[in-house]
Amino acid sequence: MAAGRALRLAGGRVAFALARLPGAGVVPVGDVAEPHRGWLAALSAAPPDWAGLGAGVHVMGVLNVTPDSFSDGGKHADAGAAIAAGVAMAREGAALVDVGGESTRPGATPVPPAQEQARVLPVVAGLVAEGVRVCVDTRHAATMAAALAAGASVINDVSGLAHDPDAIGVVARARCPVVVMHSRGTPAEMNRLAVYRDILGEVAAELAARRDAAVSGGIAPASIALDPGIGFAKSGAMNLQLLPRLAALLGLGHRLVVGVSRKNFIGRLGGGVAPEARDPGSLAAGLLAVMLGASVLRTHDVAGTVQAIRVWQGLGVVE
Repeated sequence: MAAGRALRLAGGRVAFALARLPGAGVVPVGDVAEPHRGWLAALSAAPPDWAGLGAGVHVMGVLNVTPDSFSDGGKHADAGAAIAAGVAMAREGAALVDVGGESTRPGATPVPPAQEQARVLPVVAGLVAEGVRVCVDTRHAATMAAALAAGASVINDVSGLAHDPDAIGVVARARCPVVVMHSRGTPAEMNRLAVYRDILGEVAAELAARRDAAVSGGIAPASIALDPGIGFAKSGAMNLQLLPRLAALLGLGHRLVVGVSRKNFIGRLGGGVAPEARDPGSLAAGLLAVMLGASVLRTHDVAGTVQAIRVWQGLGVVE
């Protein structure tokens, strides 16, 4: 690459020579001037360390201990079965196992924190006892605090720490890593809030606002990873608009966590296949996200995703 003519995306093997700027259209990267130089530097920098994961691409295994999750509801409702499944994910290569006790799919019924904790805490404790690093998927501050006390080390909040006013304080006091995801409203109302004039610009701005709220509340910027929230307050067509443009979100200066696993748009593109048959399509979408700078993939299919990433790395496509 000639100096100044192309930059490496996220410090990796994929390079870009053009950038689309508000009001200026597409310009060569060498011609980008202030105030956009900082954004360009963030796009080309290696992702900052987060949660002690180190460089490269990592896998977060999805472990739902719910009766009504869209893909695997009821499969791991028994704590013993859930613990065994989480241990298997770690052995297959998951850097984190993400335990969730409340379905947040569109239209899902809210779960009281006490019921959520009854589902997740035995599983968290059991996995930690087996040496598994646990992330807990919850919108509720009380569940966050209880899960951290049980040994969880990462919080994943699909509301971007907006649902519960005490959530930011819990994470700040614990000084733990957190995934701040983009969504709008509650599961019951998110579909009607899926209205955008500029989906990339609005998702980026809303993620930045939630990040800023977290930092203002005492959470260290280095503790924050961002998730664009594929499928949350977004239609299938909107997901397809956002996914190919994920790289722009690297300009916010945080690691990107992306979850496309078994989402509805995968099923539609794949010919109407059921959720449990969507793993091949999920891999295709996940690898696109990796190529565009995602460094953590959240997936139901840990073994398949780990294998796919290793092959891509072996082919020299990603670091």
